[in-house]
Amino acid sequence: MSYEELMLRAITKAEKFKYAAKPNPVVGAIIAKDGEIISEGYHEIYGENHAEINAIEAAKNHIGKKFKDFSDLTIISTLEPCSHVGKTGSCASFIAKSGFKRVIIGAIDPNPKVAGRGIKILNDNNIQVEYGLFQDLVEKQNKFFFYKHKNHKPYITVKIASSFDGKSHFDNETVLITNESSRNDVQTIRANHDAILTGGNTLRNDDPRMDARVNFYVNQPKKILLTSKAYNSKSSFFKDADVDIFKIKDLNKIIDSYRDTEICSILVEAGPKLANAFLKAGIVDELIIYTSEKKLGEKGINWFIEDNAIENYGFKLESSYKIEDDLKEIFKKNE
Repeated sequence: MSYEELMLRAITKAEKFKYAAKPNPVVGAIIAKDGEIISEGYHEIYGENHAEINAIEAAKNHIGKKFKDFSDLTIISTLEPCSHVGKTGSCASFIAKSGFKRVIIGAIDPNPKVAGRGIKILNDNNIQVEYGLFQDLVEKQNKFFFYKHKNHKPYITVKIASSFDGKSHFDNETVLITNESSRNDVQTIRANHDAILTGGNTLRNDDPRMDARVNFYVNQPKKILLTSKAYNSKSSFFKDADVDIFKIKDLNKIIDSYRDTEICSILVEAGPKLANAFLKAGIVDELIIYTSEKKLGEKGINWFIEDNAIENYGFKLESSYKIEDDLKEIFKKNE
């Protein structure tokens, strides 16, 4: 297989771990000799071994059978091997100590803790390094991770469920607006984000769990609560959850507090007041709207006052499709 084929294989197979490895990026590593795969490794679960280490450990089973030593081999990694020692050791140093002489990298890590330092470690150990192979695909696969480090803020998604006449709910009353398929779709969106944020009113009125209820393993998102009033600490929201609680109202300050954390994406699931506050603050990157065919009438609480509120905030429609009788629309911020 060519290096292009090996890199595409590593990118494709790494995708299956995106819900388990987050908030870390997904990474795939393949060790090859003359185009033949010796071993593969992937960053499978957050906090456990990175892809390169898994691939090297697997390759050790073939020493003396498929190769003499690691200097005979090339390691293909979708993302620059890390240079810092976090929950696991430095992958770049591990590669160098193993004896490799050639490393091919998809994209340079945008994290300033790495950003070229992994490559420097490899170069300092006389390892030939090539990078930039399918960089665009690696960046797309790890959209939130690259966004966070390039923009110095988490990617903010606001999700709302709206009736056909633009309503959220009745005053102090929970209403199921969308169908079951749409609600299941939301679970996958939750699973894809690093954190879920809501407000005190939603907590008090709905007693939501706001975890990702899916049929696959997921590193459950952190929960964030914004409230200045009393709340029930025994609410379903807090059960088996890591929760950050903010009593301040400055949304920019709250989001900026995650600048130097591992949180790369935040899903906002809240009522009209808080959702609109995020939009007015200009810090929302994506807006997902599920619209049902139900009408709540004049007693329903409006999501937006202006008919063209979304466009006024500088969003454009990215995609639109039906989920049974509901409509799902995704709006992205104009860049």
